[in-house]
Amino acid sequence: MSLANRAYSEKRNFIRMRVDSPVDIELTDDDGHINGICCELSGGGMSVEVDRALPVGTQMTIVLSSSHGHSPMLKATARVARVSSGPNERCTLGLEIEQLLN
Repeated sequence: MSLANRAYSEKRNFIRMRVDSPVDIELTDDDGHINGICCELSGGGMSVEVDRALPVGTQMTIVLSSSHGHSPMLKATARVARVSSGPNERCTLGLEIEQLLN
């Protein structure tokens, strides 16, 4: 099926997967560290819940861990592409994966 034949919500390069796994975030610019939960993962990015908002464009290294204790599932550099939050809620960051790391 071509992209033109899909419903609008399906026009993505990669399918999103629900993962609900811990993610460690090392901020590139200020040596900060944030823990969060990766809610969705795709081939080009991820959605992560954290305790504080970060500015769009913030660069970071992410390490996505297995919820079963296995070695890291994913290590990559990423940047904040989107931020959403509400009053008294955790913040959701839309991260764009820039480079996979070993």
